[in-house]
Amino acid sequence: MTIPRLLVVDDDPEMRGMLTDFLRRNGLAAVEAATGAQAREAFARHRIDLILLDVMLGDESGLEICARLRAEHDVPIVMLSALSADHQRMAGYEQGADDYVAKPFNPDLLLARIRAVLRRTRRAASLAYRRAEGVHRFAGWTYDARTGTATGPDGVEASLSRREAALLACLLANPNIPLTREEIAEALHDPDADPAPADADGASRAVDVLVGRLRSKIEENPRAPALIRTQRGVGYVLTAEVETAPRAAAAPAP
Repeated sequence: MTIPRLLVVDDDPEMRGMLTDFLRRNGLAAVEAATGAQAREAFARHRIDLILLDVMLGDESGLEICARLRAEHDVPIVMLSALSADHQRMAGYEQGADDYVAKPFNPDLLLARIRAVLRRTRRAASLAYRRAEGVHRFAGWTYDARTGTATGPDGVEASLSRREAALLACLLANPNIPLTREEIAEALHDPDADPAPADADGASRAVDVLVGRLRSKIEENPRAPALIRTQRGVGYVLTAEVETAPRAAAAPAP
């Protein structure tokens, strides 16, 4: 079971530290940020399952950060604020917040609401807001997410199965971020094709086999992989830098 990781964004160091310690004591992982810039950097570097976002930050409004994130991602956002009037709460919801908690708050009640939001909004391996789209270039390769095709540095297209392409898309959406086998298995699970997910051991073995097959098609030396590395005690990580661009629109019919 993957431990949810929360991003705590608050410019008050005492409040930020208290929240972070409380979350960790209750079985959640937490990353801290004091500013909007730090929040964006943390979000880019880590898999984030939920953001606790203070409304009144020193450098910019939490509402603005919420609106910007919501325009690009589906990550759940719980806003925290001493501003508790109805119209202030509505402003948070209108910017895309999943919940709005007024300060001061009961920590146990906040925890319950966080868990409720995670249950409601949980996506496959918490990676839905990072799904690969467009055209991705990495280590000389080009991957077109719409067609599921990968073309090597030599211009030759690799023959990928549907699941191999899905695995590559998952890794490309999270470059340099170690992913557990459980996260990968959940991200690749298709409830329409198989409503009952495999047990943890079976899913992990299936991921290992699938990674081996993908390595055989994109690695120069599959026995000493340079792109898809095994992260001891975690799972796998794509070590290449990835450049993403929108897929060119089809030319209009004459």
